Parts: sequence; structure tokens; C-alpha cells
Amino acid sequence: MTQTEQRFDENHSVAQAEIERLKQALSREHDMHLRTLADFDNYRKRVQRERESAAQAGKRQLVLALLDVMDDFERALAYANTAPASILTGARVIHQRLTDLLQAQGVVPYTSAGQPFDPALHEAIDVINTDQAAPGVVLHELSHGYRWGDEVLRPARVRVAQ
Repeated sequence: MTQTEQRFDENHSVAQAEIERLKQALSREHDMHLRTLADFDNYRKRVQRERESAAQAGKRQLVLALLDVMDDFERALAYANTAPASILTGARVIHQRLTDLLQAQGVVPYTSAGQPFDPALHEAIDVINTDQAAPGVVLHELSHGYRWGDEVLRPARVRVAQ
């Protein structure tokens, strides 16, 4: 082998080694780029979830306050028989609008009277000794319970048979 051929082989070997090193470096950089893209996508999704969670928490507080107003309306309507018809009609219209507003947001009441007491759905305010119902059955709702989608937004406040 001539000296020129030998230098060519050495240069070729060095070039091949350099090409291999550059391929590995490119592969590492490509992997880092893909990881960075995945990390950024995960970050974007996490920020979106946190933003939605914060909005939902704020909305929840407002809806709970509206439920207190709804309870007040229902108590007032229960004793409004002596009020003039026009005031009673106006109060019923406002109550219906509030009910419609809550339902449009996915907030719906559930019925508890006559159902077995469930601590996930009910808050026992009183226990009554009675023969009118089996023990552990809800006798009377003091305030309605509400669901928001699949979640119990507010448990019903109830009296339970003992």
C-alpha cells in the first residue's frame, strides 16, 4: 500500500469516526428536542387544567351563594299566601328565572324525602322517633340538595326517622 493510499485510509477512518460522532450528537439533540416538545405540551395541558379548575372553583362559590338565595325565595314563597297577588306572581317569576339560570349551568335539585339516608347526599339536621317510616329514611327536607353534573354541590339538609 502506498503512502498516499495509507493517508487516504487514515483520513477516511478519521472522517468516518467524525461522521459517526456527528450522527450520535444529532441523535442526542433530536431526542432532546422531542423531550422538550413533550414537556412543553404537558406544561400547556397542565396550565389549561389549572385554569379550568380555578374558573370552576370561582363559579362554584357563586353558585353556592345563589343556592342560599334560592332557599330564601322558597321559604318566602311558602309563607306568601297573605301577600297581594301581584307581589306573589312577581316573586314566583323571579324564583323561576333563578331556577332556570341554575339549571342552565347544570345545577339541579334532587329529592330526598322518602329515600334512605345517605351521608354522601344528605346532612342530618334532626332525628325523629316515629312509626311513620322505617329507621334511616329521610322524613323531611329542610333545604334541597343540588348536583352539579355528577358531583354533589350541596347536600340536602334533612330530618331522618329513627
